[in-house]
Amino acid sequence: MTRLAAALLALAAPAASSFATSAPSNESTAALVPATLATATSTPAVTHNGQEVYRRFLDGLSEPECTADATERWRSHFGHVPRQLASRGNDVLPLFAYVVEEVRAQHLPTEFALIPFVESGYRPGARSASGPAGLWQFIAVTARNHEIPIRPGYDGRLSPADSTRAAVRYLKTLHGMFAGDWRLAVMAYNAGEYRVFGALKRAGQEARDATPETLPMPQHTQAYVRKLHALSCLIKEAGERETWMASMDREVPALTAIEVPEGIRDLDTLASRHETDAARLKRLNPAHVDGRLARIGQPVTLLVPQAAAAPPVFMAEAPPEVDVVPTASDASAAAPRMHTVTRGESPWSIAKRYGLRTQELLTRNALDARSVLRPGMELLIDER
Repeated sequence: MTRLAAALLALAAPAASSFATSAPSNESTAALVPATLATATSTPAVTHNGQEVYRRFLDGLSEPECTADATERWRSHFGHVPRQLASRGNDVLPLFAYVVEEVRAQHLPTEFALIPFVESGYRPGARSASGPAGLWQFIAVTARNHEIPIRPGYDGRLSPADSTRAAVRYLKTLHGMFAGDWRLAVMAYNAGEYRVFGALKRAGQEARDATPETLPMPQHTQAYVRKLHALSCLIKEAGERETWMASMDREVPALTAIEVPEGIRDLDTLASRHETDAARLKRLNPAHVDGRLARIGQPVTLLVPQAAAAPPVFMAEAPPEVDVVPTASDASAAAPRMHTVTRGESPWSIAKRYGLRTQELLTRNALDARSVLRPGMELLIDER
């Protein structure tokens, strides 16, 4: 394998996201053939389709309906976000896809994946003059409290892998602490959990039946909830525009967090050895100044494009060609293929499996880009 993550996945062994597609595996065959017979092959990168990222985000919203909280002020302030997601000239969509899946993996509402838009504009290297840094804008003391490494020459807040892991873990704690109310959880993320508990006590409310908008909290904390709700509405409504959905119908690299093997000293070396884009690695991992890998007394984690597990190619004689006599069973093979939807599948992943464009699959089944598949549905694969 020659791609970055293919060489490293054996060390990190991350699970592929539920909307990532890779080359088919051949593990059972590989186990029976000596490794010395295998030849090196180029390994394809795993990608996400932008429309599928959009659907995964919508499916995970705790509050999918837009309400009066989505004020025009914040709609205007964040009006650029749908354009950022649709643009090919930045890393926002791959990073957003990564965070959406990290949030969903912990069974959390995808409103939480919008926090980096508010905090940093989804820029891993963002720094504030007042001290916060990184995608999630942690202050140093909070970062250390949540096990984000900060050492001389290395600020883990600038690592999307380190900071996202810590932020999602913290949000999961807050989500459980406040009875699964995402609004209280983000208030606590902004202002601290003890301040929210104090506000609930003063208002005579309990988390399980609270009305967050009535709590005696600072205006900027109340506005934090409105910002996230306005953002979710902007992204949801963008999907109603055909031109925006067409812009989202593209493949972007699936990102995964890996530990770097010993002996690698800089991102340029890593990229050249494994045929990946050094510039992208540097943009995604600004914690490593000038691309030099910091040694921090513990494994170094990078965010990298994920590679598929490709089947090995074996040096073996091709089987002899034989004449095939048509049988009655061949007639049934000509019948249109059908696919039964299983849990976690999407139009994009199913279309990819059968070598179709997503729109072809949707059209053949009288569906559109906003249709939701349910387990057990029968989809027509071939034209009748």
